[in-house]
Amino acid sequence: MSAPLAADQRKRLMSHPAGWIATAFGAGLAPKAPGTAGSLVALLPWWFLLRGMSPGIYLAVLAAGFLLGVWACGVCDRRLGMHDQGALVWDEVIGMWITLFAAPTQWWWMIIGFALFRLFDIWKPWPVSWADRGVHGGLGVMLDDVVAGVYALVVLQLIALAVRNLA
Repeated sequence: MSAPLAADQRKRLMSHPAGWIATAFGAGLAPKAPGTAGSLVALLPWWFLLRGMSPGIYLAVLAAGFLLGVWACGVCDRRLGMHDQGALVWDEVIGMWITLFAAPTQWWWMIIGFALFRLFDIWKPWPVSWADRGVHGGLGVMLDDVVAGVYALVVLQLIALAVRNLA
């Protein structure tokens, strides 16, 4: 976990469009738990826009969001002179959207997905931990949360399958 940004770092970060994207429009500047704030911010667009999309369009949005994040987080890493500063939370947004891909549409699945994603993002089981430590630049910022999102997606789908089979 990295220390909060100093005022001059915040200004340097937010003076570029990449900073707005990488911080999920400022959510990453939350004084406590910026990753959780970024994950929460991801829920609004999912609820109102993404959950009703066809799988093909959803995957295209994910791919575009991922590539946008690689660029934005790479720019911010260079502007701040540090890797994966805690304020960069676009990776949490994409990780949450991966988690919620094909999730049942009732609101409680969003909460279960949120909890699962945060669990895997914080716990960092292999290869999440490898991606977190071993890959740098914008791709490195994004990759560990993508893998955590895939873990959470699989578990969420298994839970949904179990619930359907019990009903």
